[in-house]
Amino acid sequence: MAGTALIARNQSTLPAIVAGSEEAYQLQIREIPILSAEEEHELACKFYYEQDLEAARKLVMSHLRFVVHIAKGFMGYGLALNDLIQEGNIGLMKAVKRFNPELGVRLVSFAVHWIKSEIHDFVIKNWRIVKVATTKAQRKLFFNLRKAKKRLGWMNKEEVEAVANDLGVKPETVLEMESRLSGNDVAFDAPTTDDEEQTSYAPANFLEDHSTDPALLVESSEQTDNSLNGLASAMEGLDARSQDILKRRWLDENKATLHELAAEYNVSAERIRQLEKNAMKKLKTVIAA
Repeated sequence: MAGTALIARNQSTLPAIVAGSEEAYQLQIREIPILSAEEEHELACKFYYEQDLEAARKLVMSHLRFVVHIAKGFMGYGLALNDLIQEGNIGLMKAVKRFNPELGVRLVSFAVHWIKSEIHDFVIKNWRIVKVATTKAQRKLFFNLRKAKKRLGWMNKEEVEAVANDLGVKPETVLEMESRLSGNDVAFDAPTTDDEEQTSYAPANFLEDHSTDPALLVESSEQTDNSLNGLASAMEGLDARSQDILKRRWLDENKATLHELAAEYNVSAERIRQLEKNAMKKLKTVIAA
């Protein structure tokens, strides 16, 4: 419960980050003093042993500048810096929640994994509409392939094998990820244009249109006729009252209510509902036969 309260409270007390105000945010967090090892240990003990949320808040606030430093390393994916910082701050709060002051390490060393993990997840989910990395090997490649490539063009066989050896994956996995990273998102139904030089290559434009297929039109027409004939035949097997109830409840343009039919037949609305239910069951049985 304390961990949940920590994240909820700190999210409401952290300096606000809005688009275009990253510099103001960074100036603001630079004014927060850095904790000494003794101060950090004392605050960590207060939160770890006494669930002191104010101590946890101070730990988080004093490490915000570190989150910004890590977030800037992920700016090459076309995502807003303020979003990366916010995700990193969530990772920092999770790290503070799990930090054991008896580990003998500084919080900054412990928190780097949690901060990067949150930013990694955010980048994977938002970099493309379609996920490019789902397995552990693919996620590893996603963040290392760009750094490993020595040029902008496609990698040759030697480069592929070198990257595969460095990252501990198969060459086929490297080639697949390179292909995914080189592709672009395309709208499925992008608008068409009369200009041949600006023809839309959206996938929807290459789908076959079956709406005018003569065979399918005949099949659909016959299926409709069979359904109507089957319904008419099934209706003839019902008594006059059941037929009237179904027609007026389902087939008429101005459909009657249960209470209107109940008043007309001098029975309860529940009785009309039962008659309707029984008639529908008989229709389904006859049509399915």
